Amino acid sequence: MARLNELRDNEGSSKTRVRIGRGIGSGKGKTGGRGGKGQTARSGVAINGFEGGQMPLHMRMPKRGFNSHNPKKWNVVRLDRIQVAIDAGKLDAKNVIDEAALVAAGVVRRAKDGVRLVASGEFTAKKVTFKVAHASAGAVAAIEAAGGKVDIPEAKATAEA
Repeated sequence: MARLNELRDNEGSSKTRVRIGRGIGSGKGKTGGRGGKGQTARSGVAINGFEGGQMPLHMRMPKRGFNSHNPKKWNVVRLDRIQVAIDAGKLDAKNVIDEAALVAAGVVRRAKDGVRLVASGEFTAKKVTFKVAHASAGAVAAIEAAGGKVDIPEAKATAEA
């Protein structure tokens, strides 16, 4: 057991800082590791991605796909996590399980744009009704195999439109 007066850093864990610009004899004097003259020898240079006027690589590459400016942030919940909460008595399988119930049970930390159910692990709870924003095909199959059902309000709204 180490004594307080014997505590010290591990060997090689700390190095002394190289002091640049402190004379030619230091090996890091004169230009201070910045090379010769010009823009990059000065301070305040921000030319990352600049290729001297040539079209930069990120602009030459073809663009594909689409990135939403306001993407949905889902709470992804695995079925085995819900099963553990039901077994522990934190979730009541007789009531409808929605985002508010999952937050109250501590399965989800905070409400986001909705809950997305994902099939993972064992799900054996009988006759459980879920009201969620999205569910994977495997999750729906597992819930229906156990005798429950999944209600997805957004899917009905888009089907009616």
